Amino acid sequence: MSVHSPSNLELERRAYRARQSRRSVLVAIASSAVFAIIVWATIINTPGWASVQRAFFNPAVAWDALPAVWEGFLLNLKVLGLSVLTVAAVALLVALLRTLQGPVFLPLRALAAAYTDTFRGLPFIIVLYLVGFGLPTITNVRIDPLYLGTIAVTLTYSAYVSEVIRAGIESVHPSQRLAARALGLSYPQTLRRVVLPQAFRRVTPPLMNDFVAMQKDVGLISILGATDAVLAAKIEGAQTYNFTPYIVAGILFILLAIPTIRLTDWYTARLRRREQAGAIL
Repeated sequence: MSVHSPSNLELERRAYRARQSRRSVLVAIASSAVFAIIVWATIINTPGWASVQRAFFNPAVAWDALPAVWEGFLLNLKVLGLSVLTVAAVALLVALLRTLQGPVFLPLRALAAAYTDTFRGLPFIIVLYLVGFGLPTITNVRIDPLYLGTIAVTLTYSAYVSEVIRAGIESVHPSQRLAARALGLSYPQTLRRVVLPQAFRRVTPPLMNDFVAMQKDVGLISILGATDAVLAAKIEGAQTYNFTPYIVAGILFILLAIPTIRLTDWYTARLRRREQAGAIL
């Protein structure tokens, strides 16, 4: 029984790849060392770094502020959880309205377009003021900041997400719809079984990026008087005359965003590999 042995050319290729791998590791180590030296020389080894460390990176203050900031952060998570559901529903509805065909649906298309233009143009902080202080004034009813924040986030991000979904719907070739209708599927069935699955597969990466942005913006609901992570950090900072609680709040938001960011990168790379392999998306 003969044993397969690689050819000389294959051995040379393996040796070359091994040399390149070792070279890449050495270059990465060297560049990291140079970067660390630059950071130490320009930031850490400066006269003002000790003051910055005491004011922004004080471990004792961070530990004492963590319970209050974490309790406020849970409110941000509640707003985020509710907003994910409401934004998905409203954005899908607006996207479908904008893709309706025929002159009879012109008023609905115009209304949906006006909505997206308005709330994509308005800064989110202005929407918070309008909703947080205008809505209770109009209704003459005290509304929980949890719901006011959810409404503001929904109004703003539904406009962005609906445009992403609409782009995905319109990217599906018309022949897909025609083939589905020829098979006897109704318009809703065509959307649910043929168009939307392809559309969502194509727009998942930008939707994930919008989700990351929404995770950050829920931190602005402190404007409404809600004791979230940012307001809790402000209160703790005012009591200690220190900015470290803000860093604690920032780290919590970063830890919340990192899994979504990494998932977005993984899914984008997966789609790219499928496209390069000639797979049908």
